[in-house]
Amino acid sequence: MAKIIIHGGKRLRGEVTIGGAKNSTVALIPAAILADTPVKFDTVPQILDVKNLQLILSAMNVTSDFNNGELEIDPTNIRESELPSGAIKSLRASYYFMGALLGKFGRATVTFPGGDNLGRRPIDQHIKGFKALGAKVTENNDIIHIDATENGLVGARIFLDTVSVGATINIILAAVRAKGQTIIENAAREPEIIDIATFLNNMGANVRGAGTDVIRIAGVPHLKARNTHTIIPDRIEAGTYMSMAAAMGDGVLIKNVIPEHLESYISKLIEIGVNIEIDEDQVYVYKSDNLHPAHIKTLPFPGFATDLQQPITPLLMLAEGESTITDTIYPKRVRHIPELRRMGGDIDSAVAGEIIVNQSKRLIGTDVQAAEIRAGAALIIAALMAKGTTTIHDADHILRGYDRIAEKLTDLGAEVSIEGIDLINLMP
Repeated sequence: MAKIIIHGGKRLRGEVTIGGAKNSTVALIPAAILADTPVKFDTVPQILDVKNLQLILSAMNVTSDFNNGELEIDPTNIRESELPSGAIKSLRASYYFMGALLGKFGRATVTFPGGDNLGRRPIDQHIKGFKALGAKVTENNDIIHIDATENGLVGARIFLDTVSVGATINIILAAVRAKGQTIIENAAREPEIIDIATFLNNMGANVRGAGTDVIRIAGVPHLKARNTHTIIPDRIEAGTYMSMAAAMGDGVLIKNVIPEHLESYISKLIEIGVNIEIDEDQVYVYKSDNLHPAHIKTLPFPGFATDLQQPITPLLMLAEGESTITDTIYPKRVRHIPELRRMGGDIDSAVAGEIIVNQSKRLIGTDVQAAEIRAGAALIIAALMAKGTTTIHDADHILRGYDRIAEKLTDLGAEVSIEGIDLINLMP
């Protein structure tokens, strides 16, 4: 496993450019196999999840070439085959191959997906959608079999019992080549869903209503890529750097941002007392002092994103008073708390889903462990704030989701190094 070593106390200044959205990328790559032509993406983040998805593509005889932020995928010689369980279990988003393979071949066999341990994250709404489209679903020894080859996929009206980004995207991927019309009600509204729909529509799909809670998909027989798809900026990466800049910055310009995707988060930063200047596609965070406590509740988009719950936590440690965070999406997303306490943070979670943060101005560098991506991001920010050296173990989790983070932090003036991983190929 990789480790990130940070010598804290260095002030940040300069500019940083945000990469393509991880949460779009990990769905777009499986979606590419639906095409009858080669597909090209740009502003692809250099993260471990992309490499793992490439391994899965390779197992299906789908070639991919990743160079300087451009990823070309050729699915024209795709074949059905057993997918590598190691890569499948390394990332949660591998479940998008269920919908993509179902749309492509009318059937899919996939190992139960892995990824970050954030508590129970069932895929029952995905399965409900596949069944509504006419597929039979069976599970055997952690292997999920989905089959609609007898009668084919047929459009249906599907009401999601809970708002689910993954289920919304997976149903779109399966329905886009089904016969007739599919209507998804109570659909998730995240920007990444709009990004997926834009990509599919540019290939000839008919997806309407993405970004609202009702999405209509008219199935089409073929999808053909006609241009390069530019992935939207990563709003979670942008929010993470905003938190870093507010905590340790002497003026940081964050470029390639869609501020509308971060309205709830930016509003909280302003409430806390962070001085921000917002432009059309960039945000400037001034040196911020005299921060105030806040009460935060995570909600589905356009609410405060659960993925930004942990990155804002170290910033709240600078506020004079008690802050609370209630995570309604993943109440068990608290694995950063014991690590922050090891660094001297006054933070606790006595009630499930509720985090209490008190002012903790004297953080001390030590050895900590990144349990998952966003917990690791919180530890990086705390390490930048801390006195002395912090070594973050299991940093592969961080590298799964943050594009060239050591390089970007170094350019801002931080003292950061990574050990135990080939950064050129992002492979352990």
